[in-house]
Amino acid sequence: MRAAPLPMAFDDGVFPAGCPSRTLLDHVTSKWGVLLLIALSEGEQRWSDLRRRAEGISEKMLAQTLKTLERDGLVSRKAQPVIPPRVDYSLTDRGYELSALLVPLAAWAFDHAEEIISGAVPAK
Repeated sequence: MRAAPLPMAFDDGVFPAGCPSRTLLDHVTSKWGVLLLIALSEGEQRWSDLRRRAEGISEKMLAQTLKTLERDGLVSRKAQPVIPPRVDYSLTDRGYELSALLVPLAAWAFDHAEEIISGAVPAK
């Protein structure tokens, strides 16, 4: 299988230290960033739904990750004027574009994780 070509901007194969893409990749590919983006790819969800779906995430990390993804323009936050307070989160158009790339990656990880983690060598 052939590797995908790098964009022309990286014709020397190096991602410069100051490149904004490195910062964005850190946000998107963080443990919780990936899980939240994939969860939101299924549609708008409440805070409690996201906390339940990203099992093991602390409230602090959920808030921090959602704020980062919102600041990056990938997630939209909509506060409802009700009591008790309700906040709904959804992907922006750019967030949906990104999740379309992440979902196959997550599916691949799910399909191959056990084999790779166990150290089994696949048959050729």
